[in-house]
Amino acid sequence: MDKLKAFESFVSVATRGSLTAAARAEGVAPAIMGRRLDALEEHLGVKLLVRTTRRITLTHEGSAFLEDCQRLLADVANAEASVSAGGVKASGHLRVTAPAGFGRRHVAPLVPCFLAGHPDVTLSLNLSDRVVDLAAEGFDCAVRVGDLPDSSLVSVRIADNRRLCVATPEYLRRHGTPRHPSELAQHDCLTLSSEASQTRGWAFCMPAEGGGTEVTYLKPGGPMDCSDGQVLHDWCLAGHGIAWRSTWEVEGEIAAGRLIPVLEEFAAPPNGIFVLFPQRKHLPLRVRLWIDFLRHHYAQPAFWSRPAAAPAQAAPPVSTPKDDAP
Repeated sequence: MDKLKAFESFVSVATRGSLTAAARAEGVAPAIMGRRLDALEEHLGVKLLVRTTRRITLTHEGSAFLEDCQRLLADVANAEASVSAGGVKASGHLRVTAPAGFGRRHVAPLVPCFLAGHPDVTLSLNLSDRVVDLAAEGFDCAVRVGDLPDSSLVSVRIADNRRLCVATPEYLRRHGTPRHPSELAQHDCLTLSSEASQTRGWAFCMPAEGGGTEVTYLKPGGPMDCSDGQVLHDWCLAGHGIAWRSTWEVEGEIAAGRLIPVLEEFAAPPNGIFVLFPQRKHLPLRVRLWIDFLRHHYAQPAFWSRPAAAPAQAAPPVSTPKDDAP
């Protein structure tokens, strides 16, 4: 049995509602169309269509299989169009979600550049700090920072992220530079308020009792706290204290000398920046190209140290994605 031809015949009959109409459209006898459907149902071991002399009705299994077949045939058509166009060409609508702060700085500036290289793709970007249910809300992929909970989603690590204590040169001149995490008790520390999601405190790599090191969490205090990380970042830049921030947020200010990292030798191991997507044997081309695009930019150290408002400068060269997940 030619499976692809059988799928095409099934879709044609199901959408036209008539064996005769589908056979006429393909230029074959209705009996040939009927034999293809019989062979497909025998192969699958289920009844897809209820055929009478007056009409054809989809079974429950047939309705579900019709959607899968239509999606499969669309993917085949897109693949053929890409080859005939002389190269990789993505199309369709891409729905992406990312954390608000990270997304504003490091996802949104890349969107125009990506679309310039793939003019047949459109993209919707959702920025939210809540954990979005990709499947239930119809998103193709998510960018997430930090430790990931167990889930059925596929995750691809595309960059590392570290958390550092930082302060302005002016603050450190006035208050001195802490040499050990325990000295933070003598400093104005800018922390997330208790209702925020960060409950364990600031992480440091400290000597362990039995030798080696272990991650220890401290909860320093200060005259100001806030539930919004951007406010802490702004207070830190204004010289009001020491903040514990992600490198994706402060790398540009560190490179420019506006912020100075402290206690670097005690910094906890990096966590990751990930792209997550539902488990699929074959991702749509537009999703694979988007993931490759992010990975290309995030692999460049200069990307993280650029000014916060600076857009991406150029799209990477397009390479043909592999058949497996990125």
